[in-house]
Amino acid sequence: MTPPLKYLQHYAPSLQDKIRQLQTQHLLGDYITQRYPQNHTIQTDKALYQYSNDIKQAFLRNAPLLDKVHYDNRLSIEHHALGLNTAISRVQGGKLKAKKEIRISSFFKETPAEFLRMIVVHELAHLKERNHDKAFYQLCQYMEPDYHQLEFDCRVYLTWKSEEKIVII
Repeated sequence: MTPPLKYLQHYAPSLQDKIRQLQTQHLLGDYITQRYPQNHTIQTDKALYQYSNDIKQAFLRNAPLLDKVHYDNRLSIEHHALGLNTAISRVQGGKLKAKKEIRISSFFKETPAEFLRMIVVHELAHLKERNHDKAFYQLCQYMEPDYHQLEFDCRVYLTWKSEEKIVII
């Protein structure tokens, strides 16, 4: 039995076998670039904040305001941290204020637009649903109807990029 693929181990063995076959034939890159030929142009934290806020306003108007959204070099795919959603509580004038912050791995600066949207939607969904449960994924799908396919393809992309990294070293 072959070992499961690191980013795809929770998917059906038949899907893993298909991806493994593409990997063996060195066709993962072709699979991704055919499906997602264009990288996004959102390179600054300011642009990322605006992009995230636009999605939030379209789908989650009643969710808490975002205080900060930025790319973070410390989040890495090796540690399965592609994005973080935090609430930092501070006392201001006798009141407790929670500042909502989203951090997206800098890895996503060089990805197809669809993958950036998928990770932003994922982190925005945490404003309403804290746990990765049915309600959470329904909210993700409401904001991005192709969410599950994008998540799978993003995991294939991660597999391809981690394989590419090993070959370079």
